Amino acid sequence: MLSRGLSRISGSTESSVRGRPRLGFWAVVGVTALGFLVALELATRRYGLPGPLTNQVSDLVGRPKSAALLYAGMSLTMVVLTWRQRLIALGAAIGIDIVLALGRWVFDVGGTEGYPFGNGALWVMLGCAVIAVTRRTGSERVLLLKGVGLGLLLVAGRKTGDTWLLITAKTRPEVLDPYVAAADHALGNPSWVVGRIVGATGSVGFDLLHVVYGQLAVAAVVVALYQLRGVAAERRFPRHHLVRTFLVIGLLGPAVYMIFPVVGPVFAYGTGAFGTGSAHWAVAELWPHTPPPAGSPHPVTYDMITPRNCMPSLHTAWATAIFIHTRRASRFLRRGGTFWLVATLVATLGFGYHYGVDLIAGVVFTLTIETVLRALDHGWERAAVRLVAYGAGVFTAILLSVRFLSVEMAAYPWAAGPLLLLAPAVMIHGYIRTTSRWEPEPVPLSATVRTAAATP
Repeated sequence: MLSRGLSRISGSTESSVRGRPRLGFWAVVGVTALGFLVALELATRRYGLPGPLTNQVSDLVGRPKSAALLYAGMSLTMVVLTWRQRLIALGAAIGIDIVLALGRWVFDVGGTEGYPFGNGALWVMLGCAVIAVTRRTGSERVLLLKGVGLGLLLVAGRKTGDTWLLITAKTRPEVLDPYVAAADHALGNPSWVVGRIVGATGSVGFDLLHVVYGQLAVAAVVVALYQLRGVAAERRFPRHHLVRTFLVIGLLGPAVYMIFPVVGPVFAYGTGAFGTGSAHWAVAELWPHTPPPAGSPHPVTYDMITPRNCMPSLHTAWATAIFIHTRRASRFLRRGGTFWLVATLVATLGFGYHYGVDLIAGVVFTLTIETVLRALDHGWERAAVRLVAYGAGVFTAILLSVRFLSVEMAAYPWAAGPLLLLAPAVMIHGYIRTTSRWEPEPVPLSATVRTAAATP
C-alpha cells in the first residue's frame, strides 16, 4: 500500500510538472496576443479611427458589422458543450439579440449601419468564460476556456485583419503593382484572361463566384465543426485542426503586405471595387482587356484607402487550407473543399483582385505554415525541417524575383513561367510525402472482422 501511495504521489507530481510548461506557454501566448491587440489599437488611434479592441467592445451593444462572424465564433465555442447546453446557449443568444434590438429601436440609438442582431453570440461566449472561471474546475474549466478562446479568436482575428488592412493603406502610399504585372507576363497574364472569361459568363457566373469568395469563412467554419464534432464526447480537442491554420495565416499574411504592398489589377489597371480605387489612381485603364506592357516598372502612388492586400493572396491561402483539411473528411466535404478551392482561384483572378504570382505565393505560404503547425505536434524530423526551409526560401525568392527580376521574367516567359509553377509543385509533393507518414494507418478490413468475431 505504501508503494502504491508513493506511486500515486509521484504520478501526480510528474503530471503537474509536465503541465506547468504548457500552462506557461499559453500564458505567454495570451499576454503576447493582448499586447499585439493593444499595439494595433494605439496604431489605429493615431489615424482617428477605432481599433480592434474598440470594435470588439462596441459589438456588445451596438449593431455588429458581421452577425455571421459572431455566431460562427459561438458555434466553435459550443463544440465543448452538450446538446442541451448548446440549445440553452443558442436560446440565450437569440433572446439577448431580441432585447438589444428592441432597446435600440425604442431609444433610437445605434444608427442603421451593421446588422440588428449578433450581439447575443458575443455575450454567450463571454458568459461561458465566466462560467468556466466560477463554476468549473480542473480539466473541465480548461476545456471550456479553450472553447471560448477559439470562438473569441475567430472574432478577434477578423477585427485584427481589418485593422491590419487599414494600416497598410495608411502607411504604404506607394504600391508595387507594375512589378507584379510585369512578372505575370511569364504566366500569360492570367488575371486578364480569367477576367474576360468571367465577364463572358454574365451575372450568373459573377454572382456564384461572388458568393464563394465572400463566404469563405463560412466554409471554413463548416469544415472546422466537422473536425471538432467529437470534442464534447471525448472532452479534448484534436491535436491539429483548420482553425489553427486559418488564424496563423490571418496573423502573418498582413505582415507581408507591409513589406510588399500591392492593390491588385482591378485597382491599379481598372476602375476599382468595394467603393475604393478609381481611374484617377490607376496606372492605366487596361484591365481586363489589354495586358499592360512590361516596360520599366516602378512604384506608383495610390490612394490611402484601398488595402495593400495582394501579395500573397490570403483567399488562396485559406482556400488551400480548406482543401487540405477536407482530404480526410466525408465525400461531401472533400468535393466541397475541391470546389471551393477552384472557385476561389477563379474568383480572385476573374474579379481582378489578384495577379497569378499572388496565388502561387499563397499556396506556398499555406503549405509552409501547415507543415510548421503539424511538425509542432508530430516532432521536427529532418524532412519537416527541410520542407519548411524550402517553403520559406521559395516564398522569399518569389518576392525578390518579382521585385528585382520582373522585366527579365517577362522577357523570358518560357523559363520563368515553368519555374514559377514548379516551385509550388515541389512544395506540394514534399508536403504529401512528409505528412503522409504522420497520418494514422487505416485498419485493414480483415483485421476488423477478426476482432469482431473474437469478441464474445
